[in-house]
Amino acid sequence: MNLQAIAMFLLFVALTLGITYRASSRTRTANDFFTAGGGITGMQNGLAVAGDYMSAATLLGVVSLVYARGFDGLLYIVGFFIGWPVMLFLMAERLRNLGKFTFVDIISDRLDPVSTRCIAAASSLVVVLLYLIVQMVGAGELVQLLFGIDYAYAVVGVGALMMIYVTVGGMIATTWVQIVKAVLLLFGGSLLMLLALGHFGFSLEALAARAIAVHRSGPALLAPGTLFADPVSALSLCVATVLGLSGLPHILMRFFTVPNACEARKSVLVASTCIGYMFLAMFAIGLAAIVIVGTEPRYFEGGQVGGKLLGGGNMVAMHLASATGGNLFLGFLAAVAFATILAVVSGLTLAGASAISHDIYAGVLRRGSTTDAAEVSVTKKATLAIGIVAVLLGIAFKGQNLAFLVALAFNVAASANFPVLVLSMYWRGLTTRGAVWGVASGLASSVALVILSPAVWKNVLGHPSAIFPYDHPALFTVPLAFLVTFLCSRFDRSARAESERLAFDAQLVRAQTGHGAEAPSSH
Repeated sequence: MNLQAIAMFLLFVALTLGITYRASSRTRTANDFFTAGGGITGMQNGLAVAGDYMSAATLLGVVSLVYARGFDGLLYIVGFFIGWPVMLFLMAERLRNLGKFTFVDIISDRLDPVSTRCIAAASSLVVVLLYLIVQMVGAGELVQLLFGIDYAYAVVGVGALMMIYVTVGGMIATTWVQIVKAVLLLFGGSLLMLLALGHFGFSLEALAARAIAVHRSGPALLAPGTLFADPVSALSLCVATVLGLSGLPHILMRFFTVPNACEARKSVLVASTCIGYMFLAMFAIGLAAIVIVGTEPRYFEGGQVGGKLLGGGNMVAMHLASATGGNLFLGFLAAVAFATILAVVSGLTLAGASAISHDIYAGVLRRGSTTDAAEVSVTKKATLAIGIVAVLLGIAFKGQNLAFLVALAFNVAASANFPVLVLSMYWRGLTTRGAVWGVASGLASSVALVILSPAVWKNVLGHPSAIFPYDHPALFTVPLAFLVTFLCSRFDRSARAESERLAFDAQLVRAQTGHGAEAPSSH
């Protein structure tokens, strides 16, 4: 048991619990709970968005992917970054100008509030749960490595902490935990990169040459083509990562915490700068791990180089921290990784709980006739339920690569959420019928094909071969969702559909200028 690492770990937990306690005194209304009262600046929110987005997959999964696949690991994360210009130019300003709590509010703004809220909230919950799997798996493996306790107990402990953060502090606590985590991750990642590069005289050329020399792939390590079996898989992943970002409920929710559209745009610029830098740093760290960790027997079970890594395949970055900075740095980076997981888990859980309380309970069951206290109370109960489900899923998906699991969540977000969300803001012809069937077709097809893919049908469920040949179905499911939405809306000639088309003009004025946009309210 690493006592120095555990001390750093517990110090961070105490710090975040202190933030949560302080935030609880400032959380008085539903507006405070869901959007921090709209009082977060663009710089603060940009760091928080970066903290939300740079999940366990960034520090653990991406480094492990580069360690195993080399250059293809960098190609894998390019799509995740390219999604940010789409968010900046298509989404950020209009999202904030419409002045809502969740992205479901925007879809239902001029459409039938009952049917659209039900289907969009269901889609939100599926994406949230898929993304939560990633965090719970990463947290379980990290705590297991650090404390030496059973994986299942580690996942349960993380779930319990997450429930405390969300139920006590709401969005204010979640935001500040994410900001602290983002700063720590930028510092820790930079320090790890510098310490690792120091072994190669701070020469990227020397690093690449040594990595090629010791890796089993040889020169192919720095050439594309080892991760994807065919161009369809690569293109499908790109579609999922680029468009999926703009369909992630916990990221979209962050744009309602700033006071205006200008601050929303600033948020995207700050977040994309931090994220782009970290992705490049993770590539260098992964290459260094090939040489420093991959050739050292003490990091492998049984002392056999090339065998199974201690703690699992996602722990490459942790072993590199131990090799370059000793136990103290390992403890710091483990605390940062844990902070990463807790921050993202808190944001995801709040997004999922708000889908239940704000979109379903307040918007559908109570038809807007509820109180702030009742809505927040339902959110806290929903948080407990989501936490239990997340723990069970985290245990079930033990051992899966974290970067790949993130891509599964992006597939569903790109297919079910993005098409209807972007059409609701830009297309006058969208109707309730089109929105409902569009979300339903994107959600059903993406979930079904993910289950039938090799990643789940073969690797998780244990079948000898997969029914659907590609791990990422977005290339097929995103166009399907757009087509279904368009056709169902185009052929809807009902009186309600005509009134919904007319309502687009008023919504467009608010979306473009912010004129008439009210501060978020719970009704």
